[in-house]
Amino acid sequence: GGYPAPQQQQQQQPYPPQQQQQYVSPSPSGVVVQTQPVMVAQQPVVVQHINSLRFGEYPVSMQCPHCTANIQTGTRYEVGTLTWLACFGLFWFTGCCCWIPFVVNGMKDVIHFCPNCKNIVGRYNRM
Repeated sequence: GGYPAPQQQQQQQPYPPQQQQQYVSPSPSGVVVQTQPVMVAQQPVVVQHINSLRFGEYPVSMQCPHCTANIQTGTRYEVGTLTWLACFGLFWFTGCCCWIPFVVNGMKDVIHFCPNCKNIVGRYNRM
């Protein structure tokens, strides 16, 4: 003959298979109880901050959601729905004076802003 028969090589796994450990704990009656380990996956906790702060006509103390500084809000006035309705109402009934709601702050919406970062943090709509 020729060549010797090739030997079959055993293929080795790169990592040995993991064996599960069993825990043996004796019970008070002397009976041996085998238990399997229990894996507990902890769910992530999501905290959602609900803004319960009510904005009004006057500045409020709060923590700015943008820069996290403790502030007293600054306020400025903007023309809103009430301003326009009052304008149309005055024009309808008087034919003039419809400009008055645009100069009266009590007829405008109030914008609350952070004096630190200047971002708007809230709004008070009169209507």
